Amino acid sequence: MTTPPRQTPPKLALRFFRWYCHPRLLSRIEGDLIEVYHDDLKKSGKRKADFKFIVDVFLLFRPGIIKPAEGYRNINQYAMYKSYFKIGWRNLVRDKGYSLINIGGLALGVAVAMLIGLWVNDELSHNKHHEHYKSIAAVLQNNTIDGKVETYSNQSYQLGAELRNSYGNYFKRVVMSYPSSSILSSGEKKFTVKGSFMEAEAPELLSLQMVHGTRTGLQDVTSILLSASVARTFFGAEDPIGEVLQLDNSVDLKVTGVYQDMPGNSDLKDELFFIAPLDIEVKRGNRFLGWGNNWLQVFVQVAENVDMAQAATGIKDAKIKNVTEYDKRFKPELFLHPMDKWHLYSNFENGVNTGGRIEFVRLFGAIGAFVLLLACINFMNLSTARSQKRGKEVGVRKVVGSARGQLIRQFFTESFLVVALAFAFSVLLVQLCLPWFNEIASKNIHVDWANPRLWMVVVSFVFLTAFVAGSYPAFYLSAFNPIKVLKGAVKLGRYASLPRKTLVVVQFTVSVTLIIGTIVVHQQIEYAKNRPVGYDLSGLITLPIKTQEVKKNYSVLRNDLLASGLISEVSTSETTVTNLWWSDWGFQWKGKDPNLQDMLYRGAVDYEFGKTVGWKIKEGRDFSRAFPSDSSAMILNETAVEYMGFKNPLGETIKAYGREYTVIGVVEDMLTQSLYRPSKQTIFILDPFDRASFINVKINPQSSASEALDAVSKIFVKNNPNTPFEYRFADDEFADKFSFEARVGKLVGIFAVLAIFISCLGLFGLASFVAEQRTKEIGIRKVMGASVSGLWQMLSKDFVVLVIISCLIAIPVGYYLMNDWLKGYDYRTEISGWVFLATSFGALVVTLLTVSFQALRAAWMNPVKSLRSE
Repeated sequence: MTTPPRQTPPKLALRFFRWYCHPRLLSRIEGDLIEVYHDDLKKSGKRKADFKFIVDVFLLFRPGIIKPAEGYRNINQYAMYKSYFKIGWRNLVRDKGYSLINIGGLALGVAVAMLIGLWVNDELSHNKHHEHYKSIAAVLQNNTIDGKVETYSNQSYQLGAELRNSYGNYFKRVVMSYPSSSILSSGEKKFTVKGSFMEAEAPELLSLQMVHGTRTGLQDVTSILLSASVARTFFGAEDPIGEVLQLDNSVDLKVTGVYQDMPGNSDLKDELFFIAPLDIEVKRGNRFLGWGNNWLQVFVQVAENVDMAQAATGIKDAKIKNVTEYDKRFKPELFLHPMDKWHLYSNFENGVNTGGRIEFVRLFGAIGAFVLLLACINFMNLSTARSQKRGKEVGVRKVVGSARGQLIRQFFTESFLVVALAFAFSVLLVQLCLPWFNEIASKNIHVDWANPRLWMVVVSFVFLTAFVAGSYPAFYLSAFNPIKVLKGAVKLGRYASLPRKTLVVVQFTVSVTLIIGTIVVHQQIEYAKNRPVGYDLSGLITLPIKTQEVKKNYSVLRNDLLASGLISEVSTSETTVTNLWWSDWGFQWKGKDPNLQDMLYRGAVDYEFGKTVGWKIKEGRDFSRAFPSDSSAMILNETAVEYMGFKNPLGETIKAYGREYTVIGVVEDMLTQSLYRPSKQTIFILDPFDRASFINVKINPQSSASEALDAVSKIFVKNNPNTPFEYRFADDEFADKFSFEARVGKLVGIFAVLAIFISCLGLFGLASFVAEQRTKEIGIRKVMGASVSGLWQMLSKDFVVLVIISCLIAIPVGYYLMNDWLKGYDYRTEISGWVFLATSFGALVVTLLTVSFQALRAAWMNPVKSLRSE
């Protein structure tokens, strides 16, 4: 039998190619087409070629758009890229489901990354609005107590003059400051305002932006500077210069300046709604001004020719030279904490800066990068998975002379189109979610679209993401052999799906790790919240004592409150019950180690304090008016008993404050500092009047909180008509101790859920593609008697295996990261095994639910329709 002669494509097709292509390229095209046509004849057994398909593909292009070979034809770049975008758009419209998954997943990932980026930028930009922020520093102090170094921010009043006089060559400015919450009044208007008492150079140091007046206003010791918002509250839109405000119902001050409010990303935003001369607080406070009383802050601006480290070294011994011999035992050592580190590097352990919020900035930055990576992985996975569908297109393009570089640009253009659309949707998502995000994050972030720097970042971001997301498909698809593709003989190999599987494993490893981290953070917060506090927070409210009027009328106020029947007890204290901040040293007791550098926290309270807060007496008794000797009595907490080494503390004598105190009771440790640190050794003494700064009110458990608050407000105003009524619930103050960790935990949880969702979107798309790719196989299996459950198992098992691998990787990674994070807390939870089991089980369930939809739909399809569609 003789072999039939080799056929050529129809003459009309060759005529079209001869008219379209350059002569030097024609021979190559003809040879490729003849070979394809000949093989097609061998397959079909008919004298028929897919001429219509070839002509239709070629007619998509216009003369001058395609570059057959380097140097053959001048290219219309605009038309070329216009064609790229048209083809990309047609592909998106043709495969709407995959396009929705691609664009939606990427948009969600970009939106999350943008929100995180805004949060990170806000954190990194703290205090940068200050003109001299790189040369401003706070003076801090390290004390060595029992071999451990403690860091303090408060300083003595004498230090300001010492730094100016003895170390003036290091500094351009030295400013002392005392933050306070005070009552400002003008006529009938009375408001409690947070501000600071500062020295005259403070406006220059902080580079305040003046709206009215000048920065020299504080040179008048009877002056006050107001923020713009406070000025509007009292005087409206009028110029308030020269107006008089009364401070705490006792001091008249003249307004000499108005400055713009501190922005939300300033560490001083809550302390600078007004600025008054420091001398006012010094004179009216009757404060002990010696070197041993640390009650204010000291800020400096280093001189222009002085390095910050040089100045810090120079002032190191400024305090130890002036304190008493007893205080020298604590080896006080000064150092400078630069303003650009106040916000992010505020933690000190054993005298060394150990970071702070910067750890959360790094965490959120990593989460944002990973979420964006997950979205890009979805794009790459779906693009490579569908590469076979575009193989014939690549083959035809190569046959007519498209170079690989053109194909790479084509796919990058399509990638850019998807990213640009995703970015547009992500901007919409960000604008819609920003108010909600600000509420959760306790921020006031907004997007300044008029900022050119922002657009530079946005454009770079879009191009970088398009490159990362489109790189693998572009280089992978463009490498196809045109002859094999047009023959339909592309064999991807047994390892062709390995990159996609690897990316799925990466996706779920990151997602599962985030879920593990979220659960551990939540556990740690709950563990701290459920820690025994040693007192009863329910129904306990705190009223600040702002004026002498309140102190003077306290007895009448207390009697009226108790007489209402809505209040069960009232007391006073030096600090709030949730935050004891005063500490002292120099105590003497029997059996004390002479080398012990003692330090005890102090709570000055009245007789009814224990009954009001509900502290728990472990030994002895509470303070009582029935015992006049209790004026020299002392109550210790359990940690103080252990610290002093008492076996039987009752009746022990302790010398302090120039007198002797007798221990009459021991109370359970009260949680008055950080939730995550051990309880501090604390003493309680009676000081019912001089040091009282707060009134504690216990609402009767039988009364409603709203009714009781209304009664407290009316009684307070009746007895103190010139003092605004303020209150805070003790449980709200307690919640402040873990508010930041709670916000971070909530945000991490939200982002972790979104990461899982984005991963599932990609899994859904891949499962849909696999089911579509195996339609004919599924139909044949059903005809041969395969069950729906068997088909579901066949289509799902590969994805389940990938997720199991992800969990096996994520478990040790998550344990290592979260165990390292927990080491930063003295009081911390243990990571339980159920966390990893629950997370892995949840990931598997989500995977099965995601894949099962497509798997079951394919398994339920009519096999006749499946086979016919193939």
